[in-house]
Amino acid sequence: MLYAITGADIADSLSRRLDARPAHLARLQALQGEGRLLLAGPFPAVDAVDPGAAGFTGSLIVAEFTSLEAAQAWAEADPYVAAGVYSSVSVQPFKKVFPA
Repeated sequence: MLYAITGADIADSLSRRLDARPAHLARLQALQGEGRLLLAGPFPAVDAVDPGAAGFTGSLIVAEFTSLEAAQAWAEADPYVAAGVYSSVSVQPFKKVFPA
């Protein structure tokens, strides 16, 4: 089943994000390599593709896991969690409807 993982950034998270980004991306690339990643990306803090120093307010990952517990365990092990980028992480089942 698909699960939506949403991380909400702490204030001024950009430097922590940049430090942990290579490890974070490696985990996403592993999911993609397994054919389990639907989409992933950050929420810019301003209305721009590259928010510069404004940074980001969080992230969204939609991926396939065997269970809610497996998705939560994967999310809790994210380098952004360990680096203190996220103030909170939410994991919930997701049903893709479009595109078909």
